[in-house]
Amino acid sequence: MGRIYAAAASASSATFDEAGHSTGWWQATLEASDPRLGHLLIVAVTPGDDVMGFAKSGRFRDKAAYRTTCETSVYVGADHRGAGVGRALYRDLLERLDSGPLLLAVAGVTQPNDVSNGLHRSLGFEAVGTFTGVGVKFGRAWDVLWFQRPLTAPSAS
Repeated sequence: MGRIYAAAASASSATFDEAGHSTGWWQATLEASDPRLGHLLIVAVTPGDDVMGFAKSGRFRDKAAYRTTCETSVYVGADHRGAGVGRALYRDLLERLDSGPLLLAVAGVTQPNDVSNGLHRSLGFEAVGTFTGVGVKFGRAWDVLWFQRPLTAPSAS
C-alpha cells in the first residue's frame, strides 16, 4: 500500500500529499479501521502477495455532526490498472459500507480525471460540486470535483 500511495503522491495529482506516508502512519491507519464506524481498509493482493491496490473509508471531518459520513478513496498500482482491480475494490468497500451504520460516502477527485469520474458515477456516486483551484501541486492549481453516494444504512427496529 505504501509503495502505491507514495507513487501517487510523488508523480500524480490523485492526492495532494507530495510524499508517501511512513510505516507508522500505515500501521495507525490499520489500527483505526473499525467496521462499526465505517472506517475500512480493503487490500487486493496477487497470489504471490504483491499488493495490487487498496480502497479505504474513514472520517470525513473531525466535527461530531459528520459522524454518519465517510470519505472514500481507491488506489491501484501502475502494473494492475485497467484490469478491474479498482472497480472490484471500490464495489466491495461500498457493499460493506451499505451494510454499516453510515448514511453518506463522499469522494473528491482531482480534475481532469475521466477514468475516476466514470468509476464513481458507475458505482452510484453523484457529482455535487467543484472546488476550483483548491490545491497547488507541480506548480499549478488543481480543481477537485466532489461526489456523494447515499449508503443503505440499516433501518431502526
